[in-house]
Amino acid sequence: QVQLVESGGGLVQPGGSLRLSCRSSENIFFFNYMGWYRQTPGKERELVATINVGGVINYSDSVQGRFSISRDGAKKTVDLQMNNLKAEDTAVYYCYARVASRTHWGQGTQVTVSS
Repeated sequence: QVQLVESGGGLVQPGGSLRLSCRSSENIFFFNYMGWYRQTPGKERELVATINVGGVINYSDSVQGRFSISRDGAKKTVDLQMNNLKAEDTAVYYCYARVASRTHWGQGTQVTVSS
């Protein structure tokens, strides 16, 4: 059973930074894709950033230039560095890992951007 555990969420002022981390129970290179989604009440989950097994990275237009995804194979982690945070970044952030047609999810971590 794959386990993904997120950490690093919290409350931050607009313009501030947070770093989310997702620790996998499995070798992260086992997955075709890993990354982050976010969700606000009443809305569908939105893809934020993804990295594939070859290291190709994609960001949503809303976070391009502000967020950065990285990975550490030895630690089995995928991190999301979030800079210049805005109120509209407030959401529950979920780590995901996909292999073939199977997607695994973390439990989510709340990020709140507010003054």
